[in-house]
Amino acid sequence: MGKYNKIEKSWILYDCTISTYSMIIITTILPIFFRMVFENAGGASSMATVYWGYINSASRLIIAVAAPILGTIADYKGYKMKFFKVFCIIGIIFTALMGVVPDSAWIILIIFFIISSIGNSGSNIFYDAFLVDVTPKSKMNMVSTIGFAAGYLGNILAFAICMSIVILSEFKMIPISIGAACKISFVITAVWCTLFSVPIIRNVKQVYGIEKEDNIVKNSFKRLSSTIKNIGKHKNIVLFLLAYFFYIDGVNTIITMATSFGADLGISSSSMLIVLLLTMVVAFPCSIIFGKLSEKFKGKTMLFVGIIIYSCICIYANFIHNIIGFWILAMLVGTSQGGIQAISRSYFGKIIPKEKNNEFFGFYNIFGRFAAILGPLMISIATQITGKSSSGIFSILILFVLGGALLTRVSNDSEEDVEVNLEKDVIL
Repeated sequence: MGKYNKIEKSWILYDCTISTYSMIIITTILPIFFRMVFENAGGASSMATVYWGYINSASRLIIAVAAPILGTIADYKGYKMKFFKVFCIIGIIFTALMGVVPDSAWIILIIFFIISSIGNSGSNIFYDAFLVDVTPKSKMNMVSTIGFAAGYLGNILAFAICMSIVILSEFKMIPISIGAACKISFVITAVWCTLFSVPIIRNVKQVYGIEKEDNIVKNSFKRLSSTIKNIGKHKNIVLFLLAYFFYIDGVNTIITMATSFGADLGISSSSMLIVLLLTMVVAFPCSIIFGKLSEKFKGKTMLFVGIIIYSCICIYANFIHNIIGFWILAMLVGTSQGGIQAISRSYFGKIIPKEKNNEFFGFYNIFGRFAAILGPLMISIATQITGKSSSGIFSILILFVLGGALLTRVSNDSEEDVEVNLEKDVIL
C-alpha cells in the first residue's frame, strides 16, 4: 500500500470491518448459531433457511427506506462523519450483544441482529460515499478494489480465529459448546470492527458537500424530491442503478445464503467454515486482479465478467450434491465477489456529481439494499415450494440476466467522459 496516502489507507482499512461482519455475521457463524437457537426453541430444521432469508430481507428493507434521506442530510458539510459514527457504534454494540443471547431465545437474537445489521449497513452508506473525498477519480478503481482486498486479507485472520474456536468446540477439544463458541465469535467481531473503525474516524474528513443552512431536514427532503423529479436527466446513472439493482441482488443473495445452502447439502459446520475461509484466500488476490484489469479494459467490461461468472455459479449450483461441488462453487464465488462489488462502487463514484455524492450514494445503497431483499425472498419461496435450496440458487440466474441486459444500455462513454473531465480539472 506504499503508493496510497494516509487518508486513502485509513479509508481502505475500514473495509476490514465490512468483510469481517459480512463473513462472520451474515454468511457463516450467525446462520449456524441461528439454526441451533431456532431448533432449540422447537423450530423445524427445514424452516431455518426459510426464516433466515425472511429475516435478512426485513433488516435490509429498513435501511433501504432510510438510505436516501440519510444520504441527502449527510451532503451538508460536517454531517457525513457524524452519521458514520452513529451507525458504526450501533452496529458494534448490537453485534457484541448477540454474544449474550440465551441458546433458545431466537426472537431476541433476531432483534439484536436486525439492529446490528442496520448499524453496519448504515455506516457503509457513508463509507462508500467517502470514496470521492479520499481519492481522485483516476485512482478510484484501484482504491476501491484494494479496499475489498484488504478487507479479505484482514477477514482471513479474524475468521480463522473464530472458525478455530467453533471447530475446536465441535470436536470437544476445548471445554465450551458450539453455541458458546459462536457467541465468542460475535464479541471478537465487535472488537475487530472497533479497531478498524478508528483510522477512518481519526483521519478521513468530508471534502465535498453543501454549505449548512437553516431547516436542514426540511430542505433535505426538498432536495431529495427535486433529485427524484430530475433524475431522468442523469440517464447513465439511472440505467446503471437499475442494472446494479438486479446483479448485486444476485451477488448479495449468494453470499448471504451460502451457509444455509451448504447445511442443506449435509455439509458439517466445520467443513463449511474451512471452505469459506479458503474462499477469502482466493478473493484477496482476485480483487486486486479485477482492479488492475479495470485499468486496462475499463470498469464496465469487468462488471460483465463478474456477471457472467455469477451466472455460471447459479447454473452450477443446481448440480451440486456433495462437498466437492460446494468447494468448486465457493472458489468460483471467490474469483469475482470482491471485484464486482468494488468496481460497481468506483464506477458509480465516477459518474455522480461530487457535491451530491452522499445523496447519490444514498440511492446507490437503496438499490443495493432493496436488491438484497428480493434475492433471499426468491430463494426462500423457491426452497419452500420445491424443497431444494439448489432450485432457489438457480432462480437467481434471472437477476444476473436482467442486470447484464440493462448494463449494456449504459453509455460506453461514461468512463471516458470522466477521464476527460478529470484532465480539464487538472488544466484549470
